[in-house]
Amino acid sequence: MLPRIDEGDFLNKRELYDGFSDLGAEAQKMIEKIELIKSEMTKVIEKNAELEIENQHLRAHLKELEEQKQSDEQGGLSKSRKNLEMLYEEGFHVCNVDSMYGTRRINDEPCVFCQDVIYGERRQ
Repeated sequence: MLPRIDEGDFLNKRELYDGFSDLGAEAQKMIEKIELIKSEMTKVIEKNAELEIENQHLRAHLKELEEQKQSDEQGGLSKSRKNLEMLYEEGFHVCNVDSMYGTRRINDEPCVFCQDVIYGERRQ
């Protein structure tokens, strides 16, 4: 059986209804705050992913630089100098003395200027 409703109970029910209404408004504000935090968190996660990828690329580049430095210390040539060496071995000048870069060496005679470009001291 349901209890009988008095007029005094009407005020309690009105307060109860107003309480639910207030609670609904607070819940709506809470949902808006949660959506805002969710949006900001998504931005942070995306930025973190970008930074992780950039970090990986920087580490790979650093590793390449360290390997190149070790190869230079061991007398190895950089990629660009190896390319120049290959052109020189095919009979072309790689020096720019008298604008000879890219011209054919006569009878494939050695050119000290080209050799200096390829094997000479590296200026940093």
